[in-house]
Amino acid sequence: MNPLQRKLLILTVILAAIMELIDISIVNVALSHMSGNLGATLEDTSWVITAYAIANVIIIPITSFLSANLGRRNYYIGSVILFTFCSFMCGHSSNIWMLVFFRFFQGIGGGALLSISQVVVFELFPKDKQSTAGALFGAGIFIGPTIGPTLGGYITENYDWPWIFLINIPIGILVAISCFFLLTEPPVKPEIAKVDWIGIALLAIGVGALQTVLERGEVEDWFETRYIVILTVIAAIALLTFIYWELTVDKPVVNLKVLKSKSLSIAAILTFVTGFGMFVSIYISPVVAQRLLSFSPYQTGLLLLPGALFALVALKLCGTLLQKGVSPVIIIAAGFLLFIYFNWRMSEITLETSAFEVSSSLIFRALGMALLTVPLTMLAVSSLDDKDVGQGAALNNMMRQLGGSFGVSIINTYIAHRFAEHRNVLVSNVTLDNVKAMNRLNGYITYFQHRGFAYNEAKSKALKLMENIVTRQSSLLSYRDAFLFVGLFFVLTLPLLLLVMSKSKKPKTNIILSDH
Repeated sequence: MNPLQRKLLILTVILAAIMELIDISIVNVALSHMSGNLGATLEDTSWVITAYAIANVIIIPITSFLSANLGRRNYYIGSVILFTFCSFMCGHSSNIWMLVFFRFFQGIGGGALLSISQVVVFELFPKDKQSTAGALFGAGIFIGPTIGPTLGGYITENYDWPWIFLINIPIGILVAISCFFLLTEPPVKPEIAKVDWIGIALLAIGVGALQTVLERGEVEDWFETRYIVILTVIAAIALLTFIYWELTVDKPVVNLKVLKSKSLSIAAILTFVTGFGMFVSIYISPVVAQRLLSFSPYQTGLLLLPGALFALVALKLCGTLLQKGVSPVIIIAAGFLLFIYFNWRMSEITLETSAFEVSSSLIFRALGMALLTVPLTMLAVSSLDDKDVGQGAALNNMMRQLGGSFGVSIINTYIAHRFAEHRNVLVSNVTLDNVKAMNRLNGYITYFQHRGFAYNEAKSKALKLMENIVTRQSSLLSYRDAFLFVGLFFVLTLPLLLLVMSKSKKPKTNIILSDH
């Protein structure tokens, strides 16, 4: 492969990974438009997100198995074609359940684009340039979820929601054609195993049930709903059985034994934490901007762009530092601290906070995530044999997705509880004995009377306005608490870095991690 072909292939697989990651968050700002256009409730429409997440988490850990048995080139190109076709069908869906159906299979196709792209990028770089490979792929991992809401907001406001899916079609076609001519089989081919159908079934059932519980639990009032209880039991039994089966069967679909690698195990935990912070922050920041600060979807997306630009510089710097021998532990610690600072800043917002203040806070989020992505990606596969790199990368990517799913589910529940508590406290202060509250109420009544309303009608409107103020303030306080909660989670997990302070053994793979 000549240098030009090599560069084209690197660009192609990173573009495919970004496309897959964008689709995780691009629909978030378009749910209301989909709901109205398809005549579905917002709860039913949220299955568009849930279906993709379930498919992604099911397929990602078995990409190494499927790649070995189908051939990496065939499986990757086939996945691109499936993703592109389902994007077309999503954009032409006539009802919500048709959209959910094709969205699920879009997620099945997208699963391969992340893990295999990562392995291909690392393969194409020499030993002394592995940190650059990490930075390039890290940029894709970071940029995808970050620009998703921006792109989704722009398309939804200026065109129509189907285009958030149809935009994938020309990109998918280009990726498929490029890979047809450039993508080859790995230099070290994994051993082809017989199909572990039991493992695949247990994983699909367990992860599918777990993801459904996580995505729908808050909406369905958790264990007050019968099907959530049933799915929780199914998930626990299926996943425990899956772990036992995969550790005892001769040819497992997911080789959990690679987790014996200390670097992979620790990286997986830290990647889970990073996924938690990454997806929660990208989920609640737009909500705060739109619901509380009254920004449009497109304006909200623009808030994220400065951070994305700073992150690209940080990713390049991170790769350079790793290549010069700077300890990954120092870089990861810096990333954690920056992300903690971002959450502290966001926990101080008010209803008068400007777009500039929010955008500048999001820069610290972006820098923190950028400094975490590259060293964690390299750490995950640094001590694995070449034949296990694909499996290790897949497991690590799955942990990021699970971290995000757990995080969004937990934070939704936490926000709901904090909202109820703050509202009760605020309402308890709106009494006849509270002079300030009564003065404000009377001021509103006078205002509406001056606008021509009779006293009773003016009082009714004043009470509704007071209710809206209480609701808004309760929401603000609950989201401030949510940012503090995420920041505290990072503070509590920061000591895990002590586990990677010791010098690691010389890597067995061609992916080099600086001694630390």
